[in-house]
Amino acid sequence: MTALVTGASRGIGKAIALQLAKDGFDVAINYASSAAMAEEVASTCAAYGVKALAVQCDVTDGAACAEMVKTVEEQLGGIDVLVNNAGITRDTLLMRMSDQQFDEVYNANLKSVFTLSKLVIPGMMKKRGGRIINISSVAGLYGNAGQTNYAAMKAGVIGFTKALSKEVGARSITVNAVAPGFIETDMTGELSENIKTDALARIVLKRFGQPDEIAKVVSFLASEDAAYITGQTIEVSGGLSL
Repeated sequence: MTALVTGASRGIGKAIALQLAKDGFDVAINYASSAAMAEEVASTCAAYGVKALAVQCDVTDGAACAEMVKTVEEQLGGIDVLVNNAGITRDTLLMRMSDQQFDEVYNANLKSVFTLSKLVIPGMMKKRGGRIINISSVAGLYGNAGQTNYAAMKAGVIGFTKALSKEVGARSITVNAVAPGFIETDMTGELSENIKTDALARIVLKRFGQPDEIAKVVSFLASEDAAYITGQTIEVSGGLSL
């Protein structure tokens, strides 16, 4: 069984790749520019006795995505699990947001989900099974000031997940989303202390989450235990929405 995880050289993607390797999946670790970090993740994955491949690809480039999928299929076999995790932020108030800032977030956070899902679906259809797990965000559920671009794309991921699940379910392919809240990563590390303090005040569990707490939910959705779950968005936020 083979899993492809995008944006897996660090943060949530890294935790997901490591968890799936623990679960016995051969893992393809996609990265954009951090080759050394991706190779380190691959090495750690391989220590669990599975095959691991670090593969460079800008997920906003359709031709590069096609080449990546071909490489993974040739070296690790058909893709059984796709985790669309790669994403970026370009935060600013709407009045100051440029077309480029909007388009960059669209291409990285939503169009890449479309591109890669479309590329792996034929193989999954042929095998009559597979898992697509899309990493959304609480921003896609509730919005966030200064993130109209990011929130729109993460909401789009949720709609995409629901619609695709209805298209491929008859072939035993499940499509689900995970919506993390505030997780301790490089991305949240860049937040101001005021934003962090405000966030903690709204989180029932009074702490930020850890990447492996997202990874374990992805692990469940990738497993046979989740075979009857599809079209769902699981929020993992410590009670941020309550």
